[in-house]
Amino acid sequence: MIRGSCLCNSVRWEIDGPLANMSHCHCSICRKAHGAPFATYASTAQENYRLVAGADAIRQYESSPGFNRLFCGTCGSVVPEHIDGRAVIPTGCLDDDPGISAAMHIFVASKAPWYKITDDLPQHDTYPADSGLSEIAKPERDGAAPGHLHGSCLCGGVAYEVSAPFTVVHNCHCSRCRKSRAAAHTTNGFTAAEAVRFLKGEELLASYKVPDAKTYTPTFCRICGAGMPRLRPETGNAVIPMASLDDDPGRGADDHIFTGSKASWYEITGDLPQFHEMPSS
Repeated sequence: MIRGSCLCNSVRWEIDGPLANMSHCHCSICRKAHGAPFATYASTAQENYRLVAGADAIRQYESSPGFNRLFCGTCGSVVPEHIDGRAVIPTGCLDDDPGISAAMHIFVASKAPWYKITDDLPQHDTYPADSGLSEIAKPERDGAAPGHLHGSCLCGGVAYEVSAPFTVVHNCHCSRCRKSRAAAHTTNGFTAAEAVRFLKGEELLASYKVPDAKTYTPTFCRICGAGMPRLRPETGNAVIPMASLDDDPGRGADDHIFTGSKASWYEITGDLPQFHEMPSS
């Protein structure tokens, strides 16, 4: 039995059967929906999947014609969906080891310019060709200032700009980030809170404070579930999911943090520094 749940534990499911077809997807829709540099999905026969709780918490957004993205309306985590008789599972939300790992990278032609693939898995520009996934148009930048970084949610209802460079960018593997983004890890950029300005849709933002966490509070669009910037008045900084950017920041992550909590099915490759928890500096 393989169990999974969203960050707030409202939506829970069980898989009684093998998972297959695990791949890392770099399409722009997955990146926006998850607020992560890539999404990792596996699938199983529909009869192997059982929703245990939280049906009333699930929201959906039609990201492509006939293709709905499901997420928890309380915490924003992406949750399983059903496609062509199979349950498609975001592996970042699994509570148990699925017993398999990713076999390939797909939609690499759409990958984030700031993210570097460092493993030896096969790479496909698009896959499969008849999936129906396509690039999403960048929303109009209402009132945006030239020379600033711009970002938006999947549905385009929320847009923002960043007027200062990132002081640090982390690939975070903590269990909360993996659940929140339903991905192997998230990549967050940190900058001063006053450098972030919402251009539209601030009223569409929702947040979820993890009850036993000191500050951990992911922010997302309540329409599409996409991860959005969080302003932290207690520290004076802002946390920006890099996958929500529409512009190339010209830099990627500085390191991997909380690697002691990384997903069992994901291998960290490349030469970035790794920290078991948060680096002391």
